[in-house]
Amino acid sequence: MKKIKTLVLFCLLALTTVLCACTDGKAKNSDSITIGIAQDIDESLDPHKMVAAGTKEIFFNVFEGLVKPDSNGNIVPAVAQSVEVSEDKLTYTFKLRNGIKFHDGNAVTIEDLEYSINKFAGLDGGEPVSSAFLNIKEVKVTSEDTVEIRLEKADSAFLSYLASVEAAIIPKNNANPDTVCIGTGPYKYVSRTPLQNVVFERFDSYWGEGGNIQNVTFKICTNPDTIAMELEGGTIDMCIHLTKGQRMQLDTQNFTIYEGTMNLVQALYLNHDFAPFEDLNVRKAMNYAVSSEEIMDYVSGGYGTKIGTSIYPNFGKYYDETLSSVYDFDIEAAKEFMAKSNYPDGFDMTITVPSNYDQHVDTALVLKNQLAVIGINATIEKVDWETWISDVYLERNYDATVIGVDAANLSANALLSRFKSDASDNFTNYSNLKYDNAYNNAVNAADDETATTYFMQCANILNDDAANVYIQDLPDFVALNKKFDGYTFYPLYVLDLTKIKAVN
Repeated sequence: MKKIKTLVLFCLLALTTVLCACTDGKAKNSDSITIGIAQDIDESLDPHKMVAAGTKEIFFNVFEGLVKPDSNGNIVPAVAQSVEVSEDKLTYTFKLRNGIKFHDGNAVTIEDLEYSINKFAGLDGGEPVSSAFLNIKEVKVTSEDTVEIRLEKADSAFLSYLASVEAAIIPKNNANPDTVCIGTGPYKYVSRTPLQNVVFERFDSYWGEGGNIQNVTFKICTNPDTIAMELEGGTIDMCIHLTKGQRMQLDTQNFTIYEGTMNLVQALYLNHDFAPFEDLNVRKAMNYAVSSEEIMDYVSGGYGTKIGTSIYPNFGKYYDETLSSVYDFDIEAAKEFMAKSNYPDGFDMTITVPSNYDQHVDTALVLKNQLAVIGINATIEKVDWETWISDVYLERNYDATVIGVDAANLSANALLSRFKSDASDNFTNYSNLKYDNAYNNAVNAADDETATTYFMQCANILNDDAANVYIQDLPDFVALNKKFDGYTFYPLYVLDLTKIKAVN
């Protein structure tokens, strides 16, 4: 089994996780809220080992790094109250926030910062949680409240890497972070019952603007068919990432419906070790044979944003809208590329898709019909989330899969690093020397303008190479009972509980 440290899954991881809501029927009050999640959280509670996007999405409220993102996409101070960057951009000096505490009541010390940075950067003898941290040369404590991070090479996006759950600050004296969950965020972890729920509680000693709701229960619910009924029954407070059908069943007199995007890259991801997908003509034929518009109409009533590479629109300067039209639906072009491929008569393939995500299952159904027109016989294999993580993401034992991959931070690195040939989370087994060179130039660039140019070159290479069949950034519909308000979308795949409050 290949050892994977990051995802965007991503699912990636999410990769992409779709949340739903479910309930145990207990009455709610203004001090509590129940939110459902479509699959259980990762087995480990150590933020430096978390893989699934859905796990990191909710633990955004429990763990913090030296800095963190706000709802506008800015990087703001968190465990560190300030940061200074040297003129040569190689040394970052962080000053520990005064009076900040861990959830166990102990003060955060400079030794905790040193320990955590060394741990997630792999300088403690382990592996770094992300290739982005391979650039950390040294961590040095310079005073009782100051720590320096020294880089091998300048990287204009370095602060973005630190603004993620995987770069969280945790206690040095916690001997069992896999099972003992201690962070600094506005909510603290209370308990979990495997395959049933996860419980958080407001942390009243939080250094910043804390949560409004005292108790939060995430109920694990893998049956999306019950969502609308539970919401309308008055026992569910909130449902995130609703499908088109679920949204249409709700009476808006009882719920506020928020509309946004999921901030992920949904695609038919191709395993390049599967022989037909080694053929560029096959990959181009598949791209021309697929109509993203038809998929969006079927899956979400026309909502969604068509994309043509592994960058979604909220990534602003890295996003090139013109790439979304390169492979506009053209069945004649698809047939021509198929005819000159090594598989002119087509072939059989399997699309493995996690069964708890209606949007991805529905997308796979449309893809099956579209690909059949050019002789590709696709069988859909629905698997549970744990099997998907194991067989597809970790073992890479699959032909193709439909999933949504998210970004762990606000750098293009978060979406593009997984396509580097030797990346540990390269679950598609994609390999392209031209891409590797462009990516290395991006991460080694001394200024943001140069880095952006090379990152955009990476995105163009993925498009030119028809690396995957890119579809859309899915729409995001959120239903919130009108006894609450304040839900706020982020440009990342995170859920900020502090924004939600009871209506008096």
